[in-house]
Amino acid sequence: MRFVLRRLGFFVLTLWVALTLNFVLPRLMPGNPALAIIGKFKGGISPQAVKVLEAQFGVGSHQNPVAQYFSYLGNVFTGKFGTSLTTEPGASVGRVVLDAIPWTLGLVGVTTVLAFILGTGIGILGAWRRGGRLDSLMPPVFVIMTVVPYFWIGLMLILVFGVKLHWLPYFFSYDYTLTPAFTPSFIGNVAEHAILPAFTLLITTIGIWILTMRNTMITTLAEDYVRMARAKGLPGYRIMLDYAARNAILPNLTGFALSLGFVVGGAILIEEVFNYQGVGYLLLQAVNNDDYPLMQALFLLITVAVLVAILLSDIATAVLDPRTRGAR
Repeated sequence: MRFVLRRLGFFVLTLWVALTLNFVLPRLMPGNPALAIIGKFKGGISPQAVKVLEAQFGVGSHQNPVAQYFSYLGNVFTGKFGTSLTTEPGASVGRVVLDAIPWTLGLVGVTTVLAFILGTGIGILGAWRRGGRLDSLMPPVFVIMTVVPYFWIGLMLILVFGVKLHWLPYFFSYDYTLTPAFTPSFIGNVAEHAILPAFTLLITTIGIWILTMRNTMITTLAEDYVRMARAKGLPGYRIMLDYAARNAILPNLTGFALSLGFVVGGAILIEEVFNYQGVGYLLLQAVNNDDYPLMQALFLLITVAVLVAILLSDIATAVLDPRTRGAR
């Protein structure tokens, strides 16, 4: 219990620091959201209207920074993030973010989980049969793929399977002619559009899990308790899974938790290349449009997701390995 309380205290402190940085950093960036929205009006607006817009977005030299900060904290805890400038006029930031999250979770989230499961499994088998065909072929190939830029692989897949062969769609997340609905035809169309970006993410991230799991597994197999298990005559699969893999997976588990935390941030390059309307694509549009409210909401979402993932990872690691809990 004391371990959990310490972690919760660290979580609260880090969250407060993140909230403060989330307030400060957008205001240090060049640009003014009030002036950005004014630029959309061809005839211009009056100076009084400019002051009203600056007050709405919490910017401008006449605004008290302290009052802005506490107003910002109050809005965060009540879920009031303001109005977005990136999408249609009058759209609330909360609705814009909620519309983008399912697309990112469906693409990046599923691909991250799949890459972790496959990479960890290949790493375990490669280390258990060290020097075999699997260990000699698959890990080096996938590790090399991790150094290739996401966007280059994505562009190559678009060129080959989309432009040349016309096998798969490569633009947006579904066909414009379809109406979004939970129907087999629409779900199938969404899955078809997700194949190329998902495959791009999979082949560029799986190598990390293969390499880390394989190396940790090889070190673990040399431990005394594994040798004792062999001496007892336990079945090979039990030694591999219950003794070696269970302990070797702990570093990968922490990395996986961090990866899940960053999932909500989307894959900006992938979503930009495939014009996929996820959180990463939305974040890029918010930065380009000086959309302070949307930027703050997205940064906060990513930060909270990462902190929660780290907290759950620490608790899971402590359950699997009580030595990590420290002194009571």
